[in-house]
Amino acid sequence: MLCLRSKTEDAWLARAIADTPALLIDHAHCERKAAMQAMALLAEYPCHPELVGPVVAIAHEELEHFTLICEILAKRGIAIEVQGPTGYQAGLFKKVRKAEPDRLIDRLLIASLIEARSCERFKILSERHPDPELRKVFGDLLACEARHHADFVRLAEQQADRAEVQARLTHLAGVEVRAIERAKPLPRVHS
Repeated sequence: MLCLRSKTEDAWLARAIADTPALLIDHAHCERKAAMQAMALLAEYPCHPELVGPVVAIAHEELEHFTLICEILAKRGIAIEVQGPTGYQAGLFKKVRKAEPDRLIDRLLIASLIEARSCERFKILSERHPDPELRKVFGDLLACEARHHADFVRLAEQQADRAEVQARLTHLAGVEVRAIERAKPLPRVHS
Protein backbone atom coordinates (compact mmCIF):
# COMPACT_ATOMS: atom_id res chain seq x y z
CA MET A 1 0.00 0.00 0.00
CA LEU A 2 1.30 3.46 -0.88
CA CYS A 3 2.04 5.76 2.04
CA LEU A 4 0.70 8.94 0.44
CA ARG A 5 -1.48 11.33 2.42
CA SER A 6 -3.16 13.05 -0.54
CA LYS A 7 -4.65 12.10 -3.88
CA THR A 8 -3.81 13.66 -7.20
CA GLU A 9 -6.44 16.09 -8.41
CA ASP A 10 -7.98 16.15 -11.88
CA ALA A 11 -6.25 19.48 -12.62
CA TRP A 12 -2.91 17.64 -12.65
CA LEU A 13 -4.24 15.07 -15.13
CA ALA A 14 -5.56 17.84 -17.38
CA ARG A 15 -2.11 19.51 -17.42
CA ALA A 16 -0.39 16.17 -18.10
CA ILE A 17 -2.68 15.32 -21.01
CA ALA A 18 -2.62 18.85 -22.45
CA ASP A 19 1.18 18.79 -22.69
CA THR A 20 2.10 15.14 -23.00
CA PRO A 21 5.49 15.92 -24.61
CA ALA A 22 6.53 17.93 -21.52
CA LEU A 23 5.26 15.12 -19.28
CA LEU A 24 7.30 12.54 -21.20
CA ILE A 25 10.42 14.72 -21.11
CA ASP A 26 9.98 15.14 -17.37
CA HIS A 27 9.43 11.43 -16.96
CA ALA A 28 12.73 10.72 -18.73
CA HIS A 29 14.48 13.15 -16.38
CA CYS A 30 12.79 11.53 -13.36
CA GLU A 31 14.01 8.07 -14.36
CA ARG A 32 17.55 9.37 -14.88
CA LYS A 33 17.55 11.21 -11.55
CA ALA A 34 16.17 8.16 -9.74
CA ALA A 35 19.03 6.04 -11.09
CA MET A 36 21.54 8.71 -10.08
CA GLN A 37 20.06 8.98 -6.57
CA ALA A 38 20.27 5.21 -6.16
CA MET A 39 23.92 5.19 -7.17
CA ALA A 40 24.61 8.17 -4.89
CA LEU A 41 23.26 6.14 -1.97
CA LEU A 42 25.73 3.38 -2.76
CA ALA A 43 28.57 5.88 -3.05
CA GLU A 44 27.74 7.48 0.30
CA TYR A 45 26.98 4.29 2.20
CA PRO A 46 29.49 1.63 1.05
CA CYS A 47 29.54 0.21 4.58
CA HIS A 48 25.89 -0.91 4.25
CA PRO A 49 26.03 -4.19 2.30
CA GLU A 50 22.26 -4.66 2.74
CA LEU A 51 21.75 -1.74 0.35
CA VAL A 52 23.89 -3.03 -2.50
CA GLY A 53 21.71 -5.69 -4.16
CA PRO A 54 18.35 -3.92 -3.88
CA VAL A 55 19.66 -0.45 -4.75
CA VAL A 56 21.68 -1.67 -7.73
CA ALA A 57 18.56 -3.46 -8.99
CA ILE A 58 16.53 -0.26 -8.62
CA ALA A 59 19.19 1.81 -10.42
CA HIS A 60 19.34 -0.72 -13.24
CA GLU A 61 15.56 -0.73 -13.63
CA GLU A 62 15.40 3.09 -13.56
CA LEU A 63 17.99 3.23 -16.37
CA GLU A 64 15.93 0.73 -18.38
CA HIS A 65 12.91 3.00 -17.91
CA PHE A 66 14.96 6.04 -18.93
CA THR A 67 15.97 4.22 -22.12
CA LEU A 68 12.35 3.24 -22.81
CA ILE A 69 11.07 6.80 -22.43
CA CYS A 70 13.95 8.16 -24.56
CA GLU A 71 12.95 5.68 -27.29
CA ILE A 72 9.32 6.82 -27.09
CA LEU A 73 10.41 10.45 -27.30
CA ALA A 74 12.63 9.74 -30.31
CA LYS A 75 9.87 7.80 -32.05
CA ARG A 76 7.53 10.77 -31.57
CA GLY A 77 10.13 13.30 -32.70
CA ILE A 78 10.33 14.95 -29.27
CA ALA A 79 13.73 16.25 -28.18
CA ILE A 80 14.71 16.04 -24.53
CA GLU A 81 15.05 19.53 -23.14
CA VAL A 82 16.41 20.82 -19.88
CA GLN A 83 13.58 21.59 -17.47
CA GLY A 84 13.69 23.86 -14.46
CA PRO A 85 12.81 22.44 -11.06
CA THR A 86 9.26 22.46 -9.73
CA GLY A 87 10.42 22.68 -6.11
CA TYR A 88 8.99 19.27 -5.22
CA GLN A 89 12.24 17.39 -4.55
CA ALA A 90 13.88 20.40 -2.90
CA GLY A 91 10.90 20.61 -0.54
CA LEU A 92 11.44 17.01 0.47
CA PHE A 93 15.22 16.88 0.70
CA LYS A 94 15.47 20.00 2.86
CA LYS A 95 13.83 17.93 5.62
CA VAL A 96 16.59 15.29 5.67
CA ARG A 97 18.10 15.06 9.13
CA LYS A 98 21.88 15.48 9.47
CA ALA A 99 22.91 12.77 11.96
CA GLU A 100 23.24 9.12 10.99
CA PRO A 101 21.41 6.77 10.76
CA ASP A 102 18.59 9.33 10.57
CA ARG A 103 20.03 10.84 7.38
CA LEU A 104 20.09 7.48 5.59
CA ILE A 105 16.59 6.63 6.83
CA ASP A 106 15.22 9.96 5.59
CA ARG A 107 16.85 9.59 2.18
CA LEU A 108 15.39 6.10 1.80
CA LEU A 109 11.94 7.22 2.92
CA ILE A 110 11.95 10.27 0.65
CA ALA A 111 12.91 8.00 -2.25
CA SER A 112 9.99 5.76 -1.28
CA LEU A 113 7.55 8.69 -1.31
CA ILE A 114 8.77 9.92 -4.70
CA GLU A 115 8.25 6.40 -6.07
CA ALA A 116 4.82 6.21 -4.44
CA ARG A 117 3.69 9.47 -6.03
CA SER A 118 4.96 8.27 -9.42
CA CYS A 119 3.06 5.01 -8.96
CA GLU A 120 -0.16 6.82 -8.06
CA ARG A 121 0.10 9.12 -11.06
CA PHE A 122 1.09 6.36 -13.48
CA LYS A 123 -2.02 4.48 -12.39
CA ILE A 124 -4.16 7.51 -13.24
CA LEU A 125 -2.39 7.93 -16.59
CA SER A 126 -2.72 4.21 -17.37
CA GLU A 127 -6.47 4.49 -16.92
CA ARG A 128 -7.25 7.93 -18.32
CA HIS A 129 -4.64 9.12 -20.80
CA PRO A 130 -6.17 9.26 -24.32
CA ASP A 131 -3.11 7.68 -25.99
CA PRO A 132 -3.40 3.85 -25.86
CA GLU A 133 0.36 3.31 -26.24
CA LEU A 134 1.10 5.58 -23.31
CA ARG A 135 -1.67 4.04 -21.20
CA LYS A 136 0.11 0.70 -21.62
CA VAL A 137 3.56 2.15 -20.88
CA PHE A 138 2.34 3.85 -17.72
CA GLY A 139 0.50 0.68 -16.68
CA ASP A 140 3.67 -1.35 -17.12
CA LEU A 141 5.71 1.15 -15.09
CA LEU A 142 3.39 1.54 -12.11
CA ALA A 143 4.13 -1.94 -10.72
CA CYS A 144 7.88 -1.15 -10.73
CA GLU A 145 7.30 2.14 -8.94
CA ALA A 146 5.20 0.39 -6.28
CA ARG A 147 7.91 -2.23 -5.80
CA HIS A 148 10.61 0.46 -5.51
CA HIS A 149 8.48 2.28 -2.93
CA ALA A 150 8.20 -0.91 -0.85
CA ASP A 151 11.90 -1.71 -1.28
CA PHE A 152 12.99 1.70 0.02
CA VAL A 153 10.68 1.43 3.04
CA ARG A 154 12.00 -2.08 3.78
CA LEU A 155 15.60 -0.85 3.54
CA ALA A 156 14.83 2.02 5.93
CA GLU A 157 13.28 -0.45 8.38
CA GLN A 158 16.60 -2.32 8.41
CA GLN A 159 18.28 0.80 9.83
CA ALA A 160 16.12 1.37 12.93
CA ASP A 161 13.10 0.15 14.84
CA ARG A 162 10.15 -0.41 12.49
CA ALA A 163 7.76 1.73 14.57
CA GLU A 164 10.26 4.62 14.53
CA VAL A 165 10.69 4.34 10.76
CA GLN A 166 6.93 4.18 10.18
CA ALA A 167 6.42 7.28 12.35
CA ARG A 168 9.05 9.11 10.32
CA LEU A 169 7.44 7.93 7.08
CA THR A 170 4.11 9.33 8.24
CA HIS A 171 5.77 12.66 9.06
CA LEU A 172 7.57 12.81 5.70
CA ALA A 173 4.34 11.88 3.89
CA GLY A 174 2.90 15.10 5.34
CA VAL A 175 5.94 16.99 4.05
CA GLU A 176 5.37 15.38 0.64
CA VAL A 177 1.79 16.71 0.54
CA ARG A 178 3.04 20.24 1.20
CA ALA A 179 5.78 19.81 -1.43
CA ILE A 180 3.19 18.77 -4.03
CA GLU A 181 0.93 21.68 -3.07
CA ARG A 182 3.80 24.19 -3.33
CA ALA A 183 5.27 22.81 -6.56
CA LYS A 184 4.76 24.83 -9.70
CA PRO A 185 1.64 23.57 -11.51
CA LEU A 186 3.36 22.15 -14.58
CA PRO A 187 2.77 19.01 -16.71
CA ARG A 188 5.27 17.02 -14.65
CA VAL A 189 5.16 13.75 -12.77
CA HIS A 190 5.80 15.53 -9.46
CA SER A 191 4.07 18.91 -9.65
